[in-house]
Amino acid sequence: YTQNLIAAIPPSDKKIRRFNSVDYIEGGSKTTHRINLKEHWLGEKLCQTISEPAIYIEGLTKVFTIKKAILARNRITHKAVNNVSFSIKCGESFGLVGESGSGKSTLARLIAGLIDIDHGILKLFGKEVSNTSFTKIGKTIRHDLEIIFQNPFSSLNPRMRIQDIIAEPIEYYKTAPNGAIRMKIVRDILEHVGLEANAIYKYPHEFSGGQRQRISIARALASRPKLLICDEPTSALDVSVQANVLNLLKDLQDELDLTMLFISHDLPVIRQMCDRIAVMSNGSICEIAKTDTLFSSPRHEYSKHLLSLMPKIEDFSDQN
Repeated sequence: YTQNLIAAIPPSDKKIRRFNSVDYIEGGSKTTHRINLKEHWLGEKLCQTISEPAIYIEGLTKVFTIKKAILARNRITHKAVNNVSFSIKCGESFGLVGESGSGKSTLARLIAGLIDIDHGILKLFGKEVSNTSFTKIGKTIRHDLEIIFQNPFSSLNPRMRIQDIIAEPIEYYKTAPNGAIRMKIVRDILEHVGLEANAIYKYPHEFSGGQRQRISIARALASRPKLLICDEPTSALDVSVQANVLNLLKDLQDELDLTMLFISHDLPVIRQMCDRIAVMSNGSICEIAKTDTLFSSPRHEYSKHLLSLMPKIEDFSDQN
């Protein structure tokens, strides 16, 4: 068990196909029902050819006012996102890495429409969106975009049963013809992410951290998104549960052809999950490169500094 626990730590010196998981089953279940996505409701949006980038941003800026004042010279502001530009291709896994307070989560919330944009251009699947268009055509845009938050406990409504939490986007977007089919879909999604179907009757506090994050993933899948924003989805989990959740995300991306924006300060995790990586510092993008290029030959001094601080552990496992 100790060897498996250490082996579950993602290596920093190479890319592996799957994370090593500790040999135990979360929640006591030994069977996992996997959906045949070609025949299931969840896979109806598969194989959609989109020529435009999933995300295109140019000059995106967000300034927060810390202290208000009538005179501009007396105001105190903080530029959390400063003139950020990049694009993400459909089906790509794009990483955003940086220290705490670098602006990663603020950028994710700008893309998701959770906070207003001050300046810049944002396009999702070729459609330019602004603060007003998120409100006017929000259903169309949000149907294609979902976000998994860092803390699964605070992002789930403690007063709602799991069946209602996952069914809410299905009901909101009216993608199931009736309640019976909606509940069948909820059970299928739960089992697909590795939880028992009877979990629908429970509340979030009755689950472990890893199980709650699986519920958050199930809720995100219920809107059948094309783009999934993962805002440090495993930072609150221990290394063994982290491996299981990250393997699940890898599988879902392959099965559903998802575009993924993966945000983390954990460089080894980012290396395993992403095709390209952007390094962010003080609200700005320092460098964008392919994953192997960034880890072998970083150009920016800040990128070199981050990599030099990365903890290293020798991987003695032969499971890779």
